[in-house]
Amino acid sequence: MKRLAILGASGHGKVVGDAAALSGWEIIAFFDDEWPRVAAVGPWAMLGGTSELLRASGQYEGVVVAIGNNAVRLQRQRELAKHQLPFVSIVHPAATVSRLARVGPGSVIFAGAVLNPFAEIGAACIINTCASVDHDCLLADGVHVSPGAHLGGGVQIGEGSWVGIGAAVKHGLRLGNGVTVGAGAAVLRDVGDGLTVVGVPAAEVVRLSARR
Repeated sequence: MKRLAILGASGHGKVVGDAAALSGWEIIAFFDDEWPRVAAVGPWAMLGGTSELLRASGQYEGVVVAIGNNAVRLQRQRELAKHQLPFVSIVHPAATVSRLARVGPGSVIFAGAVLNPFAEIGAACIINTCASVDHDCLLADGVHVSPGAHLGGGVQIGEGSWVGIGAAVKHGLRLGNGVTVGAGAAVLRDVGDGLTVVGVPAAEVVRLSARR
């Protein structure tokens, strides 16, 4: 039987668990450092925290870190990778993933999402519900493309960046590391490392202190 361990029992973890069950994982167990205060996640058992996961890792054919925060998710996956855990990607059966696309270990693709040919998704990424990633896009590790967000062809996104719900990124653009794109934004030009952009067209958020 296919056994999957999921680290992280938040709402994101629940969606990962559901996608995993629908994609053929027969036994799913959750681990979270809130255990034993949290004893279960819906129909799935909570078997311990990170230490328990490491001790039991040999019992599972796959492991996924299901933590919504990009930086934390990527950090935890990299820490656990040192212990040779078998990280796998989870693809919901209602997602459309080209046979010519590549999905990195620990990444999740949810229902209604589309990955077109030659798109490359790094490790520990989230392509959320009904998001689309067009041809030749390159997403680094730890990127989250939120529900209903769309990337045109050839978009490059740096590590740990987040494209907000319903946002759109014009084809051929580059978003740096640690970028945040606000909900509903339309990104029409490149965005540098660490910036937050919002609006239509998207513009950098300027802190009040920077105006004084």
